[in-house]
Amino acid sequence: MTARNPERYKIETLAIHAGQAPDPATGAVMTPIYQTSTFVQQGVGEHKGYEYARTGNPTRTALEACLAALEGAAHGLAFASGMAAIDTLLKVFDPGDHVLAGNDVYGGTFRLFDKQYKKYGIEFSYVETTDLEAVRAALRPNTRWVWLETPTNPRLKVADLRAIAQAAHDHDPAVRVVVDNTFATPYLQQPLALGADVVVHSTTKYLGGHSDVVGGAVLTSDPQLHARLAFLQNAAGAVPGPLDCFLVLRGIKTLAVRMERHGENGLAVAQFLADHPQVAEVIYPGLESHPQHALARRQMRNAGGMVSFFVRGGPGAARALVARTRLFALAESLGGVESLIELPAAMTHGSTQGSPLEVDAGLIRVSVGLEHKDDLIADLAQALHSL
Repeated sequence: MTARNPERYKIETLAIHAGQAPDPATGAVMTPIYQTSTFVQQGVGEHKGYEYARTGNPTRTALEACLAALEGAAHGLAFASGMAAIDTLLKVFDPGDHVLAGNDVYGGTFRLFDKQYKKYGIEFSYVETTDLEAVRAALRPNTRWVWLETPTNPRLKVADLRAIAQAAHDHDPAVRVVVDNTFATPYLQQPLALGADVVVHSTTKYLGGHSDVVGGAVLTSDPQLHARLAFLQNAAGAVPGPLDCFLVLRGIKTLAVRMERHGENGLAVAQFLADHPQVAEVIYPGLESHPQHALARRQMRNAGGMVSFFVRGGPGAARALVARTRLFALAESLGGVESLIELPAAMTHGSTQGSPLEVDAGLIRVSVGLEHKDDLIADLAQALHSL
């Protein structure tokens, strides 16, 4: 099975088979780890599709084809991290180009925008992406890309992908809409099918799923953009090793069943928190109290495993809570089988301090894992009880 015929299969099947086939040399069911830096050539410039591992590796090819199939894209490129994928996308810009981004994005993304690429003359502005008219008004004559997260990190805002893509393309057909689909994964939503042009992932998170690998990916059906990005992938060399590719492929095989459980557990945790007297606010698209709840139901299979909330008592109480959980490990990252808890303002989003995107110091973000939901709720209950 290859990425060329994904329409024949459901995503649960693609996650297991796309881009992969039994190894022709041995019949191995799992894609082999081609742990090699170079490949023998039959003559000068005559090879079997691979010449040097920075340029290409069969294990990486399988991963790229699988990811493309999952997102309904014609092309896929894998990178050494999610930030390497984003960095490669930013390399296509020229001084004077404008990127319109959401006003609630991952701290590492903002850091790369604001501290690195802005000094090269690339313009960045930020807008409330839940407000379609605000998005339209923020588009400029030199806007080249619209950069979206949905749900956003960490406030879990949900943007109407179809409407924003239409508005951007009406403004200028050359504008590309980029969606960081890390929180939702292609199992919960497929941005290209909703009108986006590019999807980016940190495969470290739900796609890998086991907190044992770092990686990233870019998926698109734009042949010219793909060719440019493939050139940059090879030229800059921020590529994953074959073992990393193998681990992401292995994780993807259980993506569908994991995302169902993440969604089930996420909703249970959010409902518990919403009813707790020590909790001031819960942010979760699966709750009817969420401002974009109806949109999330239309756009996503379920609301996923990310929950953000505030406790009564402010930042001090929030710090006390995250230090007292037992199953929820205090750690950065998300999307693994184990549950994690963090304070974004002091951890993953520290780079936004002092900026218009600064995160409230009292916001708590949890990545709800695959443990039994009763155990997770009991852990949060004991931590909240001690406040």
